[in-house]
Amino acid sequence: MPPSIPARTVRRKVHFPSKLNADGKRQKNRKVYNMVSATSNGDSANSIEGGNIEDIEIIRDLTTSQPVATSATPAIFTNLPPIQEGLETESSKVRLETAEKCLPFLANEDTSSSRLAQNSFGIPNLRKDDHGDFLRDYLKDFPSQFVALDASRPWLFYWSLAGLSFLGQDISEYRERLIQTVKPLQNPAGGFGGGHGQRSHIAASYATVLSLAIVGGEEALGLVDRKAMWQWLGSVKQKDGGFQVARGGEEDMRGAYCAMTIISLLNLPLELPAGSPARIKGDETFLTGLMDWISRCQSFEGGIGAAPGNEAHGGYAFCALACLCIIGEPHKTINGCLNIPLLLSWLSAQQTAPEGGFAGRTNKLVDACYSHWVGGCWALLEAAMRGPGKSSATSLPASSLWSREGLVRYLLCCCQGKNGGLRDKPGTRTDAYHTCYSLAGLNAAQNHYYSSASAKAKGEALSSAFDWKVDAAKQEDTVFDEDDRVRLIHPVYVLPWGTAEQTRAFFNGKTVDLEQLI
Repeated sequence: MPPSIPARTVRRKVHFPSKLNADGKRQKNRKVYNMVSATSNGDSANSIEGGNIEDIEIIRDLTTSQPVATSATPAIFTNLPPIQEGLETESSKVRLETAEKCLPFLANEDTSSSRLAQNSFGIPNLRKDDHGDFLRDYLKDFPSQFVALDASRPWLFYWSLAGLSFLGQDISEYRERLIQTVKPLQNPAGGFGGGHGQRSHIAASYATVLSLAIVGGEEALGLVDRKAMWQWLGSVKQKDGGFQVARGGEEDMRGAYCAMTIISLLNLPLELPAGSPARIKGDETFLTGLMDWISRCQSFEGGIGAAPGNEAHGGYAFCALACLCIIGEPHKTINGCLNIPLLLSWLSAQQTAPEGGFAGRTNKLVDACYSHWVGGCWALLEAAMRGPGKSSATSLPASSLWSREGLVRYLLCCCQGKNGGLRDKPGTRTDAYHTCYSLAGLNAAQNHYYSSASAKAKGEALSSAFDWKVDAAKQEDTVFDEDDRVRLIHPVYVLPWGTAEQTRAFFNGKTVDLEQLI
């Protein structure tokens, strides 16, 4: 067992603005402040146990120097930090402007008649009914300007249906409409296009399969041509281990995650079809070379890029971790594939202060969608560090790796539109994409997900992703009422809790005739 370190000493970067001089101009300060926990509230004897964490840099918590807030809200969420990095750039200016826009929302300064109702912690409630109405509008007819999203139709289905399900709303009325709408999107050669007559794309296929899984039922799930899908996925599996997103398209991390999601949910054979470029090279399965390819996508910063040599990005970090959780047990696949200390450092550095939300890349702005793309990484990474059957609710103290409170405050205070829906940040429009992934991020902050050990006993291929359990967040983690909870969400598949298992169970025993196709 590797040595343990105090749980509150994992580094998180926080960017601080310069002070104002007598003329009202910003005065540069070259000190850099690194802090470990935005909501640290005392010492703890608990520790993190996991692989390769002895190399993590230890930096003491310096939050005692923060100014005292004028309300019950912790000062870090109501004040611009006192120091900043010495180099001022256009990016740092915009980040500071964004923080200043968020502060009135975080400080709860809205006294207008349209002020959002507050929960018992003094922050806005999650306005479930309004957000549900907003998402239902996305399942109606669109104005003409939405023609630009024609190739993204499956995503509109998924964001809306998933978001409604996360809110606990009944979506059964959309089952038949969805079935009739996606039938023409399925191509005879396999996979789904984004719109009528369009080529199959792995992202459109992923969103369609997930949408059909959400509505459920034999007619919806049976709509997928599994034989053709298997053949088509084989055609985008590449010789270096990765996946293209379409035949002749780019090869990136989306392809790997979407492909493994589809293969595992539909219970497709792992053997490659004969026409696959990888099979012609000599590879035998969809898994051949995949973990090595993912490993090569980790950047010098520690994050994960779209492809080897690319910039680290929060969305690709989630895709990589979730893909590895599908391939096998996370404490084996993730630890065996990635540099955990570097990844911890990069992920924790993406949580911003005072906003509390996450950015998707280094030196970029906070964005609510990364509440999922980065916030959703923590359960997967913690599962790799703890091993099977261990929940962070009991093995990790509150906010040891990231601030759950900060994320909840950002989403509920800064991102809820007064007419329903959630947005990227104050000053931007609400949309289905940010609504869906904001709800998923809120769920990540409200619960502790962990991988079970029962997958070992099953002996089934790609079974580990169907063995996750959950504990509710501890009291010290919470700044939300029970009415603010969203429905449980699968941390790997981003589906309503139980949906992934029901979908896989539907396809268990339904074979694909390999002799006919290979």
